[in-house]
Amino acid sequence: MKKFSVLLAIVGLALGTLLIGWFGAGGVFGAAFALGWVGFFWLLLCQLGILAWLGLAWRTLLRTGSPLTYVWGRMVRDSAGNLLPFSQMGGFIFGARAITLHGVSARRAVASTLVDIAIEFLAQMAFAGVGLVILILRVPDSALVWPLAIGLALAVIGGAAFIALQQGVGAIFRALTERISAGWLRRQTARIGALEGELSGIYQRVPRLALAGSVHFIGWIYAGLTTWLALHLLGATIDVASAIALEAILQAGLNFAVLVPGYLGVQEAALAAIGALFGVAPEVTLAFSLIRRARDLAIGVPVLLLWQAFEARRVRETLLS
Repeated sequence: MKKFSVLLAIVGLALGTLLIGWFGAGGVFGAAFALGWVGFFWLLLCQLGILAWLGLAWRTLLRTGSPLTYVWGRMVRDSAGNLLPFSQMGGFIFGARAITLHGVSARRAVASTLVDIAIEFLAQMAFAGVGLVILILRVPDSALVWPLAIGLALAVIGGAAFIALQQGVGAIFRALTERISAGWLRRQTARIGALEGELSGIYQRVPRLALAGSVHFIGWIYAGLTTWLALHLLGATIDVASAIALEAILQAGLNFAVLVPGYLGVQEAALAAIGALFGVAPEVTLAFSLIRRARDLAIGVPVLLLWQAFEARRVRETLLS
């Protein structure tokens, strides 16, 4: 799996490089550098705000624990997913691991991560729906309208199936162990049962689920506003609604490339295509993609280094205890 992810990353990097060369590397890098350090700093602050907000959405699912713990876990999740060669799936695992270093039980970390992923996905689909409506109003003859509408419907069905599977996995595993009575499987059944209980407890708190979904949705709108700010600073003429639609359609498309580390190449191609629908020049959207990656590096590298420092401290404490 790791080799496959690395291969996808190489192919994606080649695609991104080809796109930049095709539309003119000089124009792309010129637009990116025109942002300046002050503009880049503001975009960093906006992204940190988004990560903090999404971390609070994760914390909303539970009744205990410091909000800062979940904000930190969200930062590790996104940093690992964007920078490490394990695709977004690795980011989910590392984010859950990160909060266990700060007092959250492994069972609760895994269960809340699974629920947070599902709730955020459904909120993201609602955000994509907003983007679809704006696209229909602004570019009604776009070839993306029907594929996006069909993709949204399928995604919502898939999200519902994912939630149903989470709540039924314990029963499936127990049925398996009735036929295979090995001691190892019986031990795993107990663990799966405990995880299922944790999941059920979270899903029973419907008001918290609704609140978490609302927080996630607001966070995605915030991301759309940040996209507008970035494009505005790059000199693009685009209104807020179109920028929100661009971000919404982009995120919906990236869901189909979840196995590609950092969405290398996919993000560049999608931004160039979607930006053209709203009158944004390809060199500007490609410059925006480079800035997003620079932003992810500026935040992700310190976060991952600090996370490893926490891991090293835990190892030392374990050895000394």
